[in-house]
Amino acid sequence: MEEKSESLVVCDVDEELVKMVKKFRLRKETDNAAIVMKIDKEKQLVILEKEHSDISLDDLTPPTFIVYSYKYVHDDGRISYPLCFIFSSPVGCKPEQQMMYAGSKNQLVTTVGMSKVFEIRNTEDLTEEWLKEKLVIFG
Repeated sequence: MEEKSESLVVCDVDEELVKMVKKFRLRKETDNAAIVMKIDKEKQLVILEKEHSDISLDDLTPPTFIVYSYKYVHDDGRISYPLCFIFSSPVGCKPEQQMMYAGSKNQLVTTVGMSKVFEIRNTEDLTEEWLKEKLVIFG
């Protein structure tokens, strides 16, 4: 664990979770899938909450970190499978919890090597349309 300031806690990432994300990155399945992570407050460690296959964004519940493999059909008909990191910190969750998640986000993104990183506050907006809008900039 690393202290960035007196109040901002940066949690370490469970090594088994790092291995799982690396394996997930190489998956061959073509359905939408997710690794949902949470923070174990006692251990101050980012851990696996659950792995999902064939799941839509609408079915995932925050506050959480999500690595999402998405079947993206481009306007020209091409299909790609971007791996997206979604940080969801809804309005109304406990400030201590928000700070712990926010403080650990960059460490987690770096540790698992994500480049498509998105953040959302209003969980009702966590939809396939929202993700498509975010992915447009990546081509």
